[in-house]
Amino acid sequence: MLPARRHEISRLEAFSDAAFAFALTLLVVSLDVPRSYDDLMRAMWGLPSFACCFALLTWIWYEHNLFFRRYGLQDGLTVVINGVLLFITLFYVYPLKFMFDSMFGELGAVPDLQRMSLAQLSRASAIYGLGFVALFTTFALLYRHAYAKRRELALTPLEVLDVKLFAGHHLVSAGIGLLAMAVASLAPLSYAPLSPVMFGFMGPAHWAFGTYGHRKRKPLLAAQR
Repeated sequence: MLPARRHEISRLEAFSDAAFAFALTLLVVSLDVPRSYDDLMRAMWGLPSFACCFALLTWIWYEHNLFFRRYGLQDGLTVVINGVLLFITLFYVYPLKFMFDSMFGELGAVPDLQRMSLAQLSRASAIYGLGFVALFTTFALLYRHAYAKRRELALTPLEVLDVKLFAGHHLVSAGIGLLAMAVASLAPLSYAPLSPVMFGFMGPAHWAFGTYGHRKRKPLLAAQR
């Protein structure tokens, strides 16, 4: 459960929401307006890729929203870290769309897509992984800053632990991105297609970390009763 909002919606949050809306707009304008039936069918075949990109951007916005609902920080360092996060998100849109188009193109869902060579796939996967690492490391830095402000925010011992767990949650995501980068950059080229597959470990990794967090929270929850 989230604590009650500590503040009204700030200009920083409003600006951030506008940036996320612009990122979604970039995703939309990357689609050509159909001018024929064949164009319409090509656009419809691109729906799964668009849906995945939309879902990922919505997830990033949701995580951003949770942070500001929990802590509502607006100091200079928060503005800087938040600005970096928004910059990465906006820059990330096109690599994101390209990688999902390529994935669905391999399944025949994106007609006329030029297939990448293994070397190109390796470099593109490394770029995608780097963006993923940068994005979730930035989220972890926001929570690290909230931890530094724990006295000013009057956090309870349970909330202090939660700040650490939230930062850890994002570092787990960054770690999966690092794994994908390592496969793309260090493994033989024949293993390049496995780099995007590494993101399939997100579920098990977060489940394991969530189980660890639940065990850590139990004594503090019991002490509150």
